[in-house]
Amino acid sequence: MAFVLDFEKPIVELEKKIEELKAAAEAGNIELEDEIKRLTQKVEKLRKEIYQNLTRWQRVQLARHPDRPYTLDYISQIFTDWVEFHGDRLFADDPAVVAGFAKLDGETFTIVGHQKGRTTKEKLERNFGMPHPEGYRKAMRIMKLGARFGRPVISFVDTPGAFPGIGAEERGQALAIAENIRDMAVLPVPIIVVVTGEGGSGGALAIGVGDVVLMLEHAIYSVISPEGCASILWRDAKYAPDAAEALKLTAPDLLELGVIDEIIPEPPGGAHRDLKLTAERIKKAIKKHYSRLKKVSPDKLIRKRIEKYGKMGIYKEE
Repeated sequence: MAFVLDFEKPIVELEKKIEELKAAAEAGNIELEDEIKRLTQKVEKLRKEIYQNLTRWQRVQLARHPDRPYTLDYISQIFTDWVEFHGDRLFADDPAVVAGFAKLDGETFTIVGHQKGRTTKEKLERNFGMPHPEGYRKAMRIMKLGARFGRPVISFVDTPGAFPGIGAEERGQALAIAENIRDMAVLPVPIIVVVTGEGGSGGALAIGVGDVVLMLEHAIYSVISPEGCASILWRDAKYAPDAAEALKLTAPDLLELGVIDEIIPEPPGGAHRDLKLTAERIKKAIKKHYSRLKKVSPDKLIRKRIEKYGKMGIYKEE
């Protein structure tokens, strides 16, 4: 059975009722078409009402939905000829980050992204999508390799944050993130970032510096998780829903603040309800922005990119 969030239960109960009526109609040759049609319309109306009025905490839950598509899911739907590379040439390979090259409409792109796991085994192998420094160094190695041949970058962001373990800190977690931010800022090729799930702090920003930042409708992007914020401000993670409201971490919030450039609509119920449709919308957005960016000179790309991030956080004293 698929995972169901609390606010989704009324929808799921109605869908279950519809399936029961369909089964009864088939088994007993009973005319229930009108009742099925009525309930189907009710489900569509209810789904629209619920997902158009989600709280910020509910969007957090949706962004973390265990059935939500991950980077490799989108790569398989959007690109062809995917070739993955491994290792940072310094310490090890980090499965929490995938990096390689793939084609979109015949043109080769550099692809990097966070990758979570589905099964318990995969989650442990990929460290729940929380990279070590070697993951970020791998991503930067592949981005620089691609840039040597003029390959544009597509980055898929979906991580709770960089892994804060002792080993990661000993191997230079903060330095790896800082170097990635610095080097992405001056990469002489177009960079398009897509926030697909969780955009957690520096762990997200380490592969999140781009000319264009796109964000799925129910994704989140924040300097800290709601639970982490609540633990600091209220000394209790149970206040995470209040923290989510204060953080303004949803796509509409970030578009208004100028942190992202475009919101990609999701199918009713979230991206996990229709991977193919979600991927088609991401692909369309990528192609639209790349058609413009590829005409811009490398020097101008870099200048505009630095200006873009330099403007964030500017305030005016009264």
